Parts: sequence; structure tokens; C-alpha cells
Amino acid sequence: MGNLVEERKRLLVKVSKLYYVDGLNQQEIAERLRISRPNVSRMLSEARSEGIVTITIKNPYEEEQQLERAIAETFGIHDVIVHNISDNDPKLIERQLALAGAALLETTLKDRDIVGVMAGRATASLGREAEYFPRKGLQFVPLVGGWGIERADWHANTNARVLGETFKSKYWQLNAPAVVSSKETRDALLNEPEIQEVLGLARQSTVALLGIGQLSEQATIVKSGYLKAEELRSIEESGAVANLCASFLNDRGEILELPVSARMIGVTLPELRRQAQVIGIASGEDKVAAITATLRGKWIDVLVTDYRTAKAILEWNRTHPVES
Repeated sequence: MGNLVEERKRLLVKVSKLYYVDGLNQQEIAERLRISRPNVSRMLSEARSEGIVTITIKNPYEEEQQLERAIAETFGIHDVIVHNISDNDPKLIERQLALAGAALLETTLKDRDIVGVMAGRATASLGREAEYFPRKGLQFVPLVGGWGIERADWHANTNARVLGETFKSKYWQLNAPAVVSSKETRDALLNEPEIQEVLGLARQSTVALLGIGQLSEQATIVKSGYLKAEELRSIEESGAVANLCASFLNDRGEILELPVSARMIGVTLPELRRQAQVIGIASGEDKVAAITATLRGKWIDVLVTDYRTAKAILEWNRTHPVES
């Protein structure tokens, strides 16, 4: 003989089948069974809590997502995207991370976003891989001036233009070098109305795309020719391990005021962090210290990296603790 408990269970099974198997939404179930929509929602929750409904996810990305959670929780940032790329070819890794960044943009960008764009290969690669999707009133703006006179294909201006053209949106150009010869030259250029206008817009960025620069002879700022070997050594001796936009960071993620900072034309990290959601894309053993410092300072909201780098970041953070 049946009882009330059994009949309640029978109804939970029916509602669950209509929702999970037959594909009806909660309002359709409510209309079919002549019950309220809140009751349908409650019954679905009850069916899960009683084990009538169990949800299994086939997750081929479990290892990567464990690392994602570990980094996000360790450093207190919003999100991490880790790709496990079997081939250790840097070009393949760069392209895969660019594809991940391009996919992330589809869920991130909203109508009328102002997108700040940094120089560098990672951002340039994202620009090549991105595909158009409709958003109204987007603007793309460089965050720094030009990095030297060579390899203009990864300058901030070029990256902003490529993304602007891909998204059929307005893009701006900052017609100034990233580093000039003196503070006086920098101050004079910052008084130019066109430069003021572009930098003013860059400071209003609601989304920002950054690479994370290490301080070595392979760094973009060094290969561009703007930093000579002796100046690089001086910056390293000051404790700097990372360069983002027009800012240098020590291993704690703190901003250092260096002589070169007074010669740079671009947006600083504190200016960018006022309202932008900052996406950092970086990988490689030589960048682990720089990425870790950036995470410690909470200068980015989302990190896109590869599996080997992600593991190395956690290990570096464990073996190179900062003094309290």
C-alpha cells in the first residue's frame, strides 16, 4: 500500500524527468502540472538533495581546473584559465593561450566597453586569433606608447588597431614612444592635447589586455632597445622583477618608483585598476617570478597561462615567500 511519502517522491521524479529528460523549462512544467513556478524550483532542489537526481559531469580538464582553483585561492584573484599543452613548443603555447583569451573576450566584453591594449607578443597573438562577434560602441585604446622602431607588429598601437578592425569598432593611436630620453621630454609630450586625449581614454578602460613582462634580455622592453644592459642591471638591483604597462613591480607585487618610470609614457597599474577588469596572458619559465609578483599584488583579475607555468607559479610562491 502506498503512502504520502511515496506519492511525494513520485511527483518529484515526474518533475525531474520533465525538466532534465524532456527539456521543459520550469514555467512550462508549472503550467502542465498546474502548480506554481516557485514550487517547481523547490521540487527540483529537493530531488537533488534526496538523490533522485544526480548530476555527473565528464570533465576532461580536471587537472587544469585543480590548478586554476589553487592559483585563484592562493592569490585571491577572480579567475584563472590553464591549458595543458602536451607539446612544449612556445609558438604552439602562445597560439593556444591566444585562442583562450579570444574566447574569454566573448564572455567578457559588453556594449560600449573601452578596451585598454598593451604591447607584446601575447596580446598581438590574441588579436590575430580573435573573431568578430557583435558588440555596440566598443573602443580599443593603447595603454603605452611605441616600443622602439622595430617589430611594430606587436606595438600597443598595432594591437589596438588589429582588434578594432576585427570587431569593426573605433580604435585609437598613441603617437608617442613608450620611453623617452628625459623626464622633461616626457612632460612636454604629455602636454600635447592628442596624447592627453588618448591617455585620458586609456585610464577609463573597463577591460584591459596585458602581457606580463619579465626583466631579462629577452623582455620586450629590452629587445625594443629602450633599456640598455646597464640600465637593466640597475633596475634588477632595485628589486624589480616585472614590468606591466608603465609600472615596475618587486617580488611582493609592490610598485617601485625608478628613474626610468619618469621617462615612460603610458598608463600606470594603479590608474588602470580603478575600474578595469584586467586580463593577463603569460607563460614560460622565465616569466614565473614576474607572474607571481603580479598575482601577489592583485594587479590582474584573470590569468591565462599553460599547465607547466601554472605549476611553477605555485612552486615559486611556496619556495620564495615574501617577508611579512
